[in-house]
Amino acid sequence: MISPLDILTSDLLRYPLIIAVLIGLTAPVVGTYLVQKRLSLLGDGLGHVALTGVAVGWLVGAWTAASPADLLAIPGALIASVLGAVAIEYVREIGHTSRDVALAILFYGGIAGGVVIIQLAGGTSQNLMGYLFGSLSTVTAPDAVIAVVLAVVVLGIGVGLSGLLSAVTGDEEFARASGLPVRLVNVLIALMAALTVTLSMRIVGALMVSALMIVPVAAAQQLVVGFARTMRTAMVIAVVCALGGLLLTVYVDLPPGGVIVLLTIGVYILALSTRAIIPGRGPRLPDLDQVPSDQETRATT
Repeated sequence: MISPLDILTSDLLRYPLIIAVLIGLTAPVVGTYLVQKRLSLLGDGLGHVALTGVAVGWLVGAWTAASPADLLAIPGALIASVLGAVAIEYVREIGHTSRDVALAILFYGGIAGGVVIIQLAGGTSQNLMGYLFGSLSTVTAPDAVIAVVLAVVVLGIGVGLSGLLSAVTGDEEFARASGLPVRLVNVLIALMAALTVTLSMRIVGALMVSALMIVPVAAAQQLVVGFARTMRTAMVIAVVCALGGLLLTVYVDLPPGGVIVLLTIGVYILALSTRAIIPGRGPRLPDLDQVPSDQETRATT
């Protein structure tokens, strides 16, 4: 039987636990803004693009005879997801392409690029499985260091600039008319999503990290009122689910990413059921993308 002390002292588990806490703190911060901007699937799109970056990292590693072969996989995923985040804003705004089309391009182009490039690097699609669904055995000390740096950046932007970011995401047209840097804010939110995807790949996996951004926010909306309270409650839910799911996989041989996501969905169902059974108990925050904008409110008064 593995004791709590064994978990804390084991290198195999210590670094994943650190990253799990960081994921729980950062993913809902980004998710709160994405829900309000009606971009809940952005994380999925960037996750697919990150796979192309992983494959490019493998290819560069093969060219430079790096050891291990995936030494540059995470840096490659970071670069690719950041470029993808900037590209989607450019395509949407400059190219006048709708967000769903831009996301579709990221989805299909990212997964196709990853499969093709990993083959060119001398690997197979099986080499991408750990990045797709997460794997504890692949987490190393450098991964934990990268995760800490990325988490500091995401929290610094998402929490430190929350007033500006929430103002722009709440009513983009009014923010633009007020002289706020709308384009910069949109890019910052996309970049935060890209960094969070890279941070989460080792534990949750690129295909499921978007769920950890969105589902805790949806659960928090059933429990509290207000933007800041929603974000804080979602962070608590995500941290508990990330740690709980990770610790469960220590005792049961299950994929950590899937367990963590299922736990968050379970919390959402529990919160939703509580609201349905006891509708008068506690306030409920309306869906962020259903809240009328300031312009709409003024137009009706």
